[in-house]
Amino acid sequence: MANSPVFIGQAEVERLLHYKDLVPRLEVALGTFSKRDSALLIQPVRSTVPLQKYNGFLGLMPAYMEQEGILCTKMVCFYSRQVGSTLPSTQSTVLVFDAEHGDVTAVINGEVITAMRTAAVSAISAKLLMPAGASVLTILGAGYQAISHYKVFTELFTFKEVRIWNIRRESAERFTRSVGGPVTVCDTVEEAVGGADVIVTVTRATDPVLFGRWVKPGAHVAAVGACSPGWRELDDELMRGAVVYVDSKEGAVAESGDVILSGAEVFAELGEVLNGTRPAHRERTTVFKSLGMAVEDAVSAKLVLDQWENKPKL
Repeated sequence: MANSPVFIGQAEVERLLHYKDLVPRLEVALGTFSKRDSALLIQPVRSTVPLQKYNGFLGLMPAYMEQEGILCTKMVCFYSRQVGSTLPSTQSTVLVFDAEHGDVTAVINGEVITAMRTAAVSAISAKLLMPAGASVLTILGAGYQAISHYKVFTELFTFKEVRIWNIRRESAERFTRSVGGPVTVCDTVEEAVGGADVIVTVTRATDPVLFGRWVKPGAHVAAVGACSPGWRELDDELMRGAVVYVDSKEGAVAESGDVILSGAEVFAELGEVLNGTRPAHRERTTVFKSLGMAVEDAVSAKLVLDQWENKPKL
């Protein structure tokens, strides 16, 4: 290895990565992925190693974008924690490689990348699918992903009301203090989602917490939790009654319990909508089932590394 790899920690990633730069790059990446052109992008379905003793798994997520000169992989551990656990539900690291020589050029903390690229893609789904004049945003869950989703949704869109629910009310109240904006804490999911135009689910649930009978017709749901074939956040009524969009069809049918266990049909990928090959049904109830893709991590890591290399040197 000619040079030692650069190590970029969490605080530095937070300083370097911004939604205004990230969102347009992710839109391009999602569109590129949905073209299925191996000359543009190679991204195998995430491989996993079960961690049964700890109720979790290790995911390996490589991607190669030849034209952009991006070769990287993310290693991420997911856990289904008990209610009240202080342990993190995810831990991740992104490795960036020199594609020609094969050496590692950067080791980047993956927590901020994962949170921000996931939230940014959810926001892209809302940009494409949420009803016109959407005014009420609901977030189910109060962890790290809830904060990143709140930040990007309130940065890109204007809502008259933001609501939050969490299985532990004290966590929801702590969330409202941390974001510093006007947020209504709700005692039940039904109360939180009633009449909401956009619903973001970022829970640790393994069984449905959001039911179709509570969801306003025409609402848009960005479902982010339940990233395993046996885990769910949404019930059959919602999944089967909505137009379902995903980031990756292959990923959804292999990994999403919400899709697999409901038997819901996947209508399109976000990239297909961005490419103009599939329509955005804003007039219908829509669900975007997010699983996250390696190309999203790759684009985000490249942006962080470019920003780091261009920062003024002392």
